[in-house]
Amino acid sequence: MARKAQVAVEPREGGRWAVQTDGTTRADSLHDRKTEAISRGKELAGNKRTELLIKNENGQISAKHSYGNDPRGRG
Repeated sequence: MARKAQVAVEPREGGRWAVQTDGTTRADSLHDRKTEAISRGKELAGNKRTELLIKNENGQISAKHSYGNDPRGRG
């Protein structure tokens, strides 16, 4: 089964934070504060039932949250 597109909170130039879905060319939204971007990212990932990746200022993944069906723990 194909992987669903992930939603990411990532830094942009000028100290702003973007919320963007894999495979898109433009950000869903831009925010002055990381906390605002994370709130929007959680909402978007929840609606899409996919994973949210939160990146730090260097662009490295600092946290992940899953809002879809998690196959781990089943058995």
